[in-house]
Amino acid sequence: MEKRNSILMWMKKRNNILTVASFIVLAILLYFLDGNLDSYKTRILNLCAIYVVLSLSMNLINGFTGLFSLGHAGFIAIGAYTTAILSMPIAVKTQNFFLAPMMKPLDSIYMPFIFALIIGGLLSALVAYLIGAPALRLKGDYLAIATLGFAEIIRVILTNTQSITNGALGLKGIPPVINLWWTFGVAIITIVVILSLINSSYGRALKAIKEDEIAAESMGISLFKHKVLAFVFGAFFAAIGGGLLANLMGTIDPLMFRFTLTFNILLIIVLGGMGSVTGTIISAFVITIAGEALRFLDESVNLGFVEFKGIAGLRMVVFSALLMIAVLFFRNGVMGTREFSWDKFIAFFKNLKELNFLKRKTTAKGGK
Repeated sequence: MEKRNSILMWMKKRNNILTVASFIVLAILLYFLDGNLDSYKTRILNLCAIYVVLSLSMNLINGFTGLFSLGHAGFIAIGAYTTAILSMPIAVKTQNFFLAPMMKPLDSIYMPFIFALIIGGLLSALVAYLIGAPALRLKGDYLAIATLGFAEIIRVILTNTQSITNGALGLKGIPPVINLWWTFGVAIITIVVILSLINSSYGRALKAIKEDEIAAESMGISLFKHKVLAFVFGAFFAAIGGGLLANLMGTIDPLMFRFTLTFNILLIIVLGGMGSVTGTIISAFVITIAGEALRFLDESVNLGFVEFKGIAGLRMVVFSALLMIAVLFFRNGVMGTREFSWDKFIAFFKNLKELNFLKRKTTAKGGK
């Protein structure tokens, strides 16, 4: 027993060392990429990291808790607009609000980006609590319809509050602040927080609710409390991702936050695996990069010996077909509910090494 405990302690220490080493390698890689990549590739990597934040926030609600929520675009919009308004210089606000003056005291408020980002997250969490109190008593399709309706209400409010959000004209000239350090730093914090949450007693309660609500309630788990907790946390990180997205884009308007945005994020978590942090991260990078890599299909490409005439919209047709194939072969997503672990990673290479050794041994015997 003592020997077993010592082995477990050694393995835990080894895993911690490997995790720290991975963060150091990532920091070195970001330092190299931040200074050597062009603006286009840097923008794609920033988008990948932002979609990791957005997808993990939705996976906490839909994947780990089992709630069918379709209101994510509304929370992203709250974070994007709040962060943009609070971090926008006063002179830029004056340029944007030329049809109607901005409401006081918002027209004279300016704060650093980090504080605006946190306030956007807290405001979104508050709205999620107010929405969740009545909506989370619903289940299944009814919850999906209710949350989708709330997201549309938020978008309509943004469109019609001219003196606060500049209405349908949106906000332009948002000062660029974020870089790879910002986006990947926030993504790592989001991953750590959500992993800590789902591995805690609250996380186990959320998983129990997903599996069987009646059984979870009979064990003393408060369904309403834990559902609201997941909803509020998901909305907070969705708003954080929305604030980063607004700053990266430099301009936002209500049409950016239609149901299509929620669908894109839902696609990422379904392809990666509902209830898998690792799968969500992999899927966010793959889908974002693949969507850009196929952009050449919309444009003419001259290969020298042949010229391919692009067709507008062909990129999305091919992209959709590839996604359909992926879903057919991975019905539970790429990772399902599995997660990356150093123990499995090391065991894989050990098994591979042993397999190669046995093959060489068999070949040697056959040669004799």
